[in-house]
Amino acid sequence: MIGAPICGKGEYMNNQSKLHWGILGAARVNERLLPAIVEASNSELIAIASRRPGAAAETLAKFAPQQRSVRTYDRLADLLDDARVEAVYLPLANSEHAEWTLRAIERGKHVLCEKPMALTVTDIEAIEAAARRHHVTVMEGFMYRFHPQHARVMELIRSGTIGEIRSVRASYSFMMRPARRYRLEQSVERGGGAMWDIGCYAVHSVRMFFDEMPVAVTAMAKYVDSGADITTSGVIDFGEGRHAHFDFSFERARRSEYEVIGTEGGLKCLTVWQLPGDIPVISWWSENGRQCEERLPAANHFRLEVEHFSECVLTGKAPRLSLDDAKTNCRTIVAALRSAAQGRVEKIR
Repeated sequence: MIGAPICGKGEYMNNQSKLHWGILGAARVNERLLPAIVEASNSELIAIASRRPGAAAETLAKFAPQQRSVRTYDRLADLLDDARVEAVYLPLANSEHAEWTLRAIERGKHVLCEKPMALTVTDIEAIEAAARRHHVTVMEGFMYRFHPQHARVMELIRSGTIGEIRSVRASYSFMMRPARRYRLEQSVERGGGAMWDIGCYAVHSVRMFFDEMPVAVTAMAKYVDSGADITTSGVIDFGEGRHAHFDFSFERARRSEYEVIGTEGGLKCLTVWQLPGDIPVISWWSENGRQCEERLPAANHFRLEVEHFSECVLTGKAPRLSLDDAKTNCRTIVAALRSAAQGRVEKIR
């Protein structure tokens, strides 16, 4: 879903060849994202901050030891005060995304915010208004969408290979290790649990095939003592008999896949969470007996995401993932959480 730029193109234009990045947090995702910024052709990492003393320096030394000119800060606000930093990648706790995105915007920084952008649509609307006011670009960080395998999937669908889409299924899971139990320490209301972690991918990926607002959602969940969901399943109704089924869990073997079924066939993306050296595999079949398994070139979707966002800032292009897309995803997630909590179908429109 592609939306209009936050500001007019002329307000974005930038003659420099690289966007200067700061990372606001020493989260685990830096294992992938920090090197991606370093490797991106139109990006330069110049700062990283963490509230844990020494953590920023440790993260830099661990994932990009050759980057000796990068500044490290032990206060998040210090990075936002660094006038050299033009764009911020924000991988803080889910409950902090809206607050720190707004703080970064108010300091004139462009923001690539790790999913979910916020826990409420109201917060995303506030981010949208602030971005317009300060003339900055903001995008929710769904890195998977920048992998070329999904463009190939959409090409197959547009070609009519599987006919008109009738159903989609998405499954995301992994066994939770003790070191990652912090994801379950907060209730779903505070951004904890599987829905706000991997469920975001499930909702977002099935929505990719229905370019409109869902009608309703039904969900069920298993909760832990904190009020966080550890396993959730459900169905999103897009109207006219078109349904999207999702399931995700922290207590099942690793999966990150989706399947699309149409009137004349189906296709499957076997691995959505691609590592840079992985060979993507897409399989498809049709009612007339055709079957195919396609092996595609490896790609680093983190680097491609960073390069896309940098290009948007430097040239004035609208981000591929708009804030309207972020609001629709959040609205669907919140409705699914209400459905699971109350045991009923939740209307979305």
